[in-house]
Amino acid sequence: MSFPQRRWASFPFLVILILLSAPASFAATCESLASLALPNVTVTSVQSVAQGDFVLSGGRGGERRITDLPAFCRVMAILTPSPVSNIRTELWMPVADDWNGKYLAVGNGAFAGSISTNSLIEPLRRGYATSSTDTGHTGNSGSFALNQDALVDFAYRAVHEMAVQSKAMIEAFYDVGATSSFFNGCSTGGRQALAAAQRYPLDFDGIVAGAPANYPTHLQGAQVWMGQVAHRTPGGAGLSDKIDFLHDAAIQSCDMADGVRDGVIESPNMCRLNPAGPQYVCRDGEDGESCLTVPEAEVASSMYRGPGTSSGVSLFPGLAPGSEQGWARAMAAPSALAADTFRYLVHKDENWDLASFDIEADVALAEQVIGDTMDSIDPDIRAFVDNGGKLLIYHGWSDPGISPYNSVNYYRSATERVGSAVAESSLRLFMLPGVGHCRGGEGPDTFDSIGVMDTWVETGVAPLRISASRIRDGEVDRTRPLCAFPRTAVYDGEGNTDDESNFVCQ
Repeated sequence: MSFPQRRWASFPFLVILILLSAPASFAATCESLASLALPNVTVTSVQSVAQGDFVLSGGRGGERRITDLPAFCRVMAILTPSPVSNIRTELWMPVADDWNGKYLAVGNGAFAGSISTNSLIEPLRRGYATSSTDTGHTGNSGSFALNQDALVDFAYRAVHEMAVQSKAMIEAFYDVGATSSFFNGCSTGGRQALAAAQRYPLDFDGIVAGAPANYPTHLQGAQVWMGQVAHRTPGGAGLSDKIDFLHDAAIQSCDMADGVRDGVIESPNMCRLNPAGPQYVCRDGEDGESCLTVPEAEVASSMYRGPGTSSGVSLFPGLAPGSEQGWARAMAAPSALAADTFRYLVHKDENWDLASFDIEADVALAEQVIGDTMDSIDPDIRAFVDNGGKLLIYHGWSDPGISPYNSVNYYRSATERVGSAVAESSLRLFMLPGVGHCRGGEGPDTFDSIGVMDTWVETGVAPLRISASRIRDGEVDRTRPLCAFPRTAVYDGEGNTDDESNFVCQ
């Protein structure tokens, strides 16, 4: 039997249409990924998770029940880019009908040491294939860094390997690669974000770096210094009991710069606060809750100024007015993270005596020993932006752990390096008034950074203003615009001061 000529001519076209219309039929099952062969990857577990509640066992929090999740494929793997590497990763992939076609990697905090499963939940619900890594070790101590390969994994290699292998697994599962790839992290995650932009410019299309701890040789030195400065200034330790007085003084001096008194300093750059001024220092050698002694004022000035060398060169910027309510903990003792950085990463001696710390000598040694590995301060991100990459940095002005001026400094150096025209389309910094480390504080700290970044990558239009909210007792009680630096939000003089629509960025 023969086909009519017209039908026969169209037959190959029909076959092509059928093949192109059903690519999902060739996608792998979740279970089949157990045998997926990738270089330096051992798949240790795969699990098809049904829609609904999901019980997650293990980890620091023990067994947890996560509610209202979409159906997804959970892949656990170990990555071994070096013979001693042991990088655990998890990749959560929604079923094909729920996938938005994109990939989102999430960062860690402090020394990492565990999978950030909590950070995978919301991206999964929003349709992203999403992954996290423990960066190659277990536990939140710096002792792992006595092994140089483990330190390299933590510093930058683990996130890169996770991104590369996650993309390969995504393509194997869906039979198509992700259309866009993103990274989102804060603190250590912010450092990971900048390391990715600087070292692996092709890994991600959009990167969100929150409160980046990207200068650890100097940052952790400053943190040790903050834990010692009050105790090394005779009579200065009393400042810990007067934090509320100092914070109130900062608010009184600087709050009205945006045109509204709301307990939040919109821009500390416009604030001129001198804690050694006569209006703050106790008179005639007296002491009290409503004034500072001369040594206490000296310590406060040091905290605002930050550490420096004996010749007056700044080693790390100080904290901003408005951050005072987080100082007591910072001044009580050096953080374990900062102490471990110098104990294990720099001196490589578990018996190193923290009391011997010298800010100038130890920071110089840190630069020599771990600067090339750990610091992510290179402003040259031209390869990243030339590939279409977008970088969004954010930082809370009231952060008591990492000076917000560190992010300002990096943003300015990167803008200068790539050029203002390129920076205008590819680089953004948003400062969060009244917000602490990553979140918390008096200011609006909740905003959709990933939604903003996704839209930016999709449309090419860089954001100038982001809607942020403050949530108390489960309810939004204030909204404000976050303005692209150096712009700030200013009240227009009319309407509710807790409504962002009544503020302009200027």
